Amino acid sequence: MTPRHRIFTTSFASVYPHYVAKAERKGRTRAEVDEIILWMTGLDPAGLEAHLAARTDFETFFAQAPALNPARELITGTVCGVRVEQVEDPLMREIRYLDKLIDELAKGRPMAKILRG
Repeated sequence: MTPRHRIFTTSFASVYPHYVAKAERKGRTRAEVDEIILWMTGLDPAGLEAHLAARTDFETFFAQAPALNPARELITGTVCGVRVEQVEDPLMREIRYLDKLIDELAKGRPMAKILRG
């Protein structure tokens, strides 16, 4: 299995606690992490919980998102040394967008700016 294939088949639920832990280490909350995910995907809280319970993989998670927020395309910057806006693979770009938003949360950026408001 290639590293690229591994990330796509990784369950969203297995990465979610890392998003929450990263935010909480910096004084932010799980509710803020959830707000970011809901903003980006168009899910409601019950839909997010269903994906977590089902251990949905990233590919399915984003494919089943009710309404990916068009403002997510305004996300720029780097994650792990890679510019998110230049990631060619559409699924990997969505994953990196989410990673970038969680990074911004952990760095103390105001929620209105994170949500491109």
